[in-house]
Amino acid sequence: MSMTGGCQCGAVRFRVEGDLGEASICHCRMCQKATGGLFGPFVGAPFEALVWTRGEPRRFQSSNKVRRGFCGDCGTPLTFEYGGQHVSLAIGALDRPAEVRLCEQLASPAQVPYFEDLASLPVHPLDEPAAAVHLAGIVSYQHPDHDTEEWEVRR
Repeated sequence: MSMTGGCQCGAVRFRVEGDLGEASICHCRMCQKATGGLFGPFVGAPFEALVWTRGEPRRFQSSNKVRRGFCGDCGTPLTFEYGGQHVSLAIGALDRPAEVRLCEQLASPAQVPYFEDLASLPVHPLDEPAAAVHLAGIVSYQHPDHDTEEWEVRR
């Protein structure tokens, strides 16, 4: 199996040759801050199977045990690297994130108190008149969800 992915601006792209490992969401405060979200969604990958096909991530040592990779241009979170031998990829950075099935939650005591309520929030259809007008006016500068021979990074 081959899985590709990259950052939002296209400056950093990667490919994994081989099966991905377990996928989880982590509620710890470090993952919340590293992703800017309510949790960090990551999937394990064979360390030796990860190839950077365009650019390289910048890294931040978030603890004595973990480095986190991100795009130095657009800031997209890309990796969770443990001890130089384990790497997990940000699920949202994958080109086909829907193919990854979550199997566990980590650091649950740190989850935001309303996490359990998220699934019951109202869903607004995309064809509502106001939403349709808004969405029709958006021009995306985001890198497409596939590899490209060339790509101009917008800064």
